[in-house]
Amino acid sequence: MTANTLAGRDLLTMADLTPAEVRLVLDRALAHKDLWPRRAAPRPTLAGKKAALVFMKPSLRTRVSFECACANLGIHPVVLGPHDAFSREETVHDTVKTLERYVDVIVLRTFEQAHVEEVAEHASVPVVNSLTDDHHPCQGLADLMTIEERFAKLAGLTLAYVGDGNNMANTCLLAGALTGMHVRTASPDGYAPAAAVVEQARALAEAHVTGATIAVGADPAAAVAGADVVVTDTWASMGQEAEHAERVAAFAGFTVDEPLFAQASEGAVFLHCLPAHRGEEVSPGVIDGAASAVFDEAENRLWAQQALLSLLLEGSES
Repeated sequence: MTANTLAGRDLLTMADLTPAEVRLVLDRALAHKDLWPRRAAPRPTLAGKKAALVFMKPSLRTRVSFECACANLGIHPVVLGPHDAFSREETVHDTVKTLERYVDVIVLRTFEQAHVEEVAEHASVPVVNSLTDDHHPCQGLADLMTIEERFAKLAGLTLAYVGDGNNMANTCLLAGALTGMHVRTASPDGYAPAAAVVEQARALAEAHVTGATIAVGADPAAAVAGADVVVTDTWASMGQEAEHAERVAAFAGFTVDEPLFAQASEGAVFLHCLPAHRGEEVSPGVIDGAASAVFDEAENRLWAQQALLSLLLEGSES
């Protein structure tokens, strides 16, 4: 049995994990998905634990999947909105030092990556980044699980990310680096993934000798050609609504439509973390077509996060 090296840890970006730890999460997630619906797994495994689920941004999939994961594991979820936590000018330090007296894990969906890092700096309980403007590691784990379900492997596959160089682009780069996938991105000028993250992905691939390659460009066709997995995301994320018209103009030609997707490999799969804007970053024919796995992705948020919570809290005292 592989040792659980994640107990008591934080997950702030994919780079917090080693390849072996990604494998640990995926193996447990796949086991939970297989066993739980058949009621073949013992439950609840973490009765008496409490989780603070803090949402500074609106949420559907993240909130419901984390709440359901908590319910499956016997964890009591305490859901807090933007007016409940980190509000009324209370410092992050004081908020965290209060929360950690009540709960065993803090799950935070917020804007700046620096916010979740500051929370983790002060917290004595595990902190999970459930989305920031720069990283989305829980979605990354669900995406890896979805890809592996389709191809029965990760290493050696080619993943093409087309669109905004945002939290999902960063997460794809780091996830690919850790699992030996070849990652190509295509973004308009001015919207490429952060150079620091690109270099971090290359450094991770080299340090862990995963065989992954990282290529960043501005040509969607070149990125998608022969790819096994094609990923995109909304062009205007939460907090960027005022830039919508400007971004739609800038991203002209970056829609994942049927002609572009046809350049991927035979049997390629399409992923999107949702919510999707049909007619903008993806055509209805692609996201609603046979190659789309977007609802498998959505479901796998539950299993990946359930596995992650169980590993983080395993052996902890309430």
